[in-house]
Amino acid sequence: MRALTSDTLGPPYTYAFRQVPAPRPGDGEVRLRVEAVALGYVDALIAAGGYQHKPTPPYVPGAEIVGVVDWVGRDVHDIALGQRVASWQLLAGGGLADHVIAPAATLVALPDQLSSPVAASMLLDHLTAWYALFDRGALKPGETVLVLGAGGGIGSAAVQLAANAGARVIAAAGTAHKRDYATTLGADFAIDYGAADWRDTLRERLGRGVDIVFDPVGGESFEPAFRSLAKGGRHLILGFAGGAIPKLPANLPLLKNGALIGVDARHLFEADNGRARAIWEEIFMHAADGRLPPRLLWPFPFAEAPAAFAALNQREAVGKIVVAS
Repeated sequence: MRALTSDTLGPPYTYAFRQVPAPRPGDGEVRLRVEAVALGYVDALIAAGGYQHKPTPPYVPGAEIVGVVDWVGRDVHDIALGQRVASWQLLAGGGLADHVIAPAATLVALPDQLSSPVAASMLLDHLTAWYALFDRGALKPGETVLVLGAGGGIGSAAVQLAANAGARVIAAAGTAHKRDYATTLGADFAIDYGAADWRDTLRERLGRGVDIVFDPVGGESFEPAFRSLAKGGRHLILGFAGGAIPKLPANLPLLKNGALIGVDARHLFEADNGRARAIWEEIFMHAADGRLPPRLLWPFPFAEAPAAFAALNQREAVGKIVVAS
């Protein structure tokens, strides 16, 4: 079968198509004929060896996978040949290939109305955003949410979910294109958090602090965002796409009576897979019935998977990269 792979961990341009043996499922596993794979920042990080857990080469990227079951291993129950399912394989990857092996116990069946590319595009972003906003952040209708990096994958999912839950959403993004995109997803208004006076703009528009900061960015915006919390606010830390890991004076949480809350979707998936699957089922149902319209996709055919993987370096682009067969 075809697979995009490399014998050493490195940047996207080091990965290329090869013919490799098609995999066979073991006990408790199934094989999927891959229909769609979504790609994001973390895929490039893992493939380059920059993630906290490093895969063993040769490595095939692609963790957000939708496929059709074409081989069922032993001791597999409630999964049938021909069934279309979603699989998230953060560390194992394997999606940028004709076939991939997946643990049967972690699979999520998909509604017929939901296309494979759209389902793949929601696997990581919407799981992480849902877990952050509702499980960790306890978001309530009527609260105000500031979403940093609102034009990115996880940020745009957070805008959608928070707006659908009845929150007032402020989207913070670094380009006009991304800010415009965030408002189409439900943000009440958008601000340029690269501007020196963005906190003043936020305060003037709101007249108060925000209840939740949704922060996958870190970097220089971290402390100003925390200072923008209302009393009793929650700052959700999802990652550091901005580069530097910031520090915060310890008196600020005290002065704000606020909470710094870490959000790790991988921990949820590994420690409480039942909860992760329940979130996915809810998300996919909302997408199938129109409550969560598809976000902007940047589609590539499977033959152009190397170009799709290289496109992860284009950080200013808007839209979720999806490779579909």
